[in-house]
Amino acid sequence: LVTAFSAVAACMNNVGPGLGDVSANFTSVSPVGKWVLTFAMLLGRLEVFTLLVLLTPAFWRR
Repeated sequence: LVTAFSAVAACMNNVGPGLGDVSANFTSVSPVGKWVLTFAMLLGRLEVFTLLVLLTPAFWRR
């Protein structure tokens, strides 16, 4: 549980290393987990409103 929360926090906020299994590197994370963390990194780099605009169908209809 500590590993999961710290990995997401580290990816979303770009704060550096996490706690637990991801303290040194992310090799212990499954491939699906790495995709989720990649999405969290993108969500952290973009702002929430930018991501919401990109995901709304009305934006793509114009």
